[in-house]
Amino acid sequence: MIKKLLVFGSVLVFALGASAQDDLDLLEDLGDDPNEISYATASYKSSRIINSVSLENTAEGVLDLRISHRFGSMNSGVDEFFGLDNAVTRIGFDYGVRPWLMVGIGRSTYEKAYDGFFKVKVLRQSTGAKKMPVSLQLFSSVMINSLKATNPAEDLFSSRMGYTFQLLLGRKMNKGTTIQVMPTLIHRNFVKTKAEKNDVFAIGIGGRQKFSRRAAITYEFYYVPDNQIASEYINYSFSVGVDIETGGHVFQLFLTNSQGMNEQQFITQNTGDWANGDIRIGFNISRVFTVKKPKQ
Repeated sequence: MIKKLLVFGSVLVFALGASAQDDLDLLEDLGDDPNEISYATASYKSSRIINSVSLENTAEGVLDLRISHRFGSMNSGVDEFFGLDNAVTRIGFDYGVRPWLMVGIGRSTYEKAYDGFFKVKVLRQSTGAKKMPVSLQLFSSVMINSLKATNPAEDLFSSRMGYTFQLLLGRKMNKGTTIQVMPTLIHRNFVKTKAEKNDVFAIGIGGRQKFSRRAAITYEFYYVPDNQIASEYINYSFSVGVDIETGGHVFQLFLTNSQGMNEQQFITQNTGDWANGDIRIGFNISRVFTVKKPKQ
């Protein structure tokens, strides 16, 4: 069922991308002057869907302060106040270097991890003089685990590092609907057992559906094929929530089975299972600051 869902989502993106250039809602959103290039904008209100990066970049010269919070598992019971007594956080800074380039750094309390990334726009969905049915971006990140090592092999600096390489392919279907697929490769320099793979392939699908001017439902799902990660980990990550825009803030409230907040953690080290009630309440807060006004 999981594989069928992913295949269906991927086919949907490509099929609609190839055949929906005449979508009236989309033309209304982008403009229909055949002599000008009209780019799709506001596919999302944030550079993150929930855990995963979205098709949107932070604007050039704009700094995005992001505070992410994940409570404990809801099935921990009343003694832990259904997870609210426990939490992990991440503080990050994303910056728009150019209209096509975004970079960011962050630090998480989970595994005391530091991460950095860059995201590059390759193709932009557009109509008019230049027709491009989809948007395509390249994303890459590095994570460093700074927890105290339990054995000498893990204490090497190189053993603490992991890398993510990702394609983001998606389309804004109309003024309220966006869908994207995310083939992902994660390389881990160190794994604890021979049953694990240093290189892990995963496939993700995510999207957004607006239901009012300032609010939308967002969702994302990642699946890791068998025989790549340790048996103690769950091979999927699923999150669903609501985005609320309030001026310069974007507030995201959601449910997720993932505790970690960077790609290596929520894709390859996920311990939560929705079927067992191992679900966490979480929220992200985004506040943007204009550092440098771009040249007109």
